[in-house]
Amino acid sequence: MATWDPADELNHPLDFLLIQNGFVSLFCQRTILDEAMTWLGQRSYKVIYLDAALWRLSADMHRDMAEALDFPAYYGHNLDALNDCLSDVATQSYGWTNAAAGLVVVIDGYDKFAKRDARTAHLLLDIYARQAAYAALFGNRMMCLVRTDDRRIEVPQVGGTSVTWNHRE
Repeated sequence: MATWDPADELNHPLDFLLIQNGFVSLFCQRTILDEAMTWLGQRSYKVIYLDAALWRLSADMHRDMAEALDFPAYYGHNLDALNDCLSDVATQSYGWTNAAAGLVVVIDGYDKFAKRDARTAHLLLDIYARQAAYAALFGNRMMCLVRTDDRRIEVPQVGGTSVTWNHRE
């Protein structure tokens, strides 16, 4: 995927705005998230929606990530294996193809899962952010949109950068 046009400095599109400060963006308002998902989908991004509020155990997260991103059958269902498979996703070995403008993983209800398993919830975002940065080295766009009901949520740095709210909230 080509870079954005620097001539559009004051008119950058939504995808640029979402990843300019990092590959993970926070959302609270469902309507704003829905609008972002629609906009990205209309521009050929592959958008994957995951409901983290339903994840009772880390095994639930691993199952849903593996299914959504077509991880191979040998996926180990642990954080090291998640990192390895997302590295392959970053280079489009599976999970998406270069026909897509980019890959967007939407994690709804993040705060619910983080209350149950804060360490795994944070490491999921950290691993994703690191692999999104890796993907960028190959011209591949990956981003993670994280919705929470908790407007005061504090997410530690992921991929070496702060997790910030989307530009509308």
